Amino acid sequence: MTPVFDIILYISLLIHVILMGIALRHLWGGENVVDRLIGFDLLGTLTLAVLVLVSLIYRQSVYIDVALALAVLSFVGSVALAKYLADDKMF
Repeated sequence: MTPVFDIILYISLLIHVILMGIALRHLWGGENVVDRLIGFDLLGTLTLAVLVLVSLIYRQSVYIDVALALAVLSFVGSVALAKYLADDKMF
């Protein structure tokens, strides 16, 4: 790959890691449970983006597989937590 593309990937990775810190702060100190749920979902999405960027940087497809598995787990966790918050029972 070209050096310009590598620089863009590293800058994008840095931006996503900074955004993960902001989302983690939002998750940790959210005012209510809905804010924390949004922070949890955002943190999962940013983690997926970081894994895809790492996959592009190192040119290894194993990170894409991990990102797909994490996407499924994050989705199921978000839906389960939202259902618990709506009904005050898990199942």
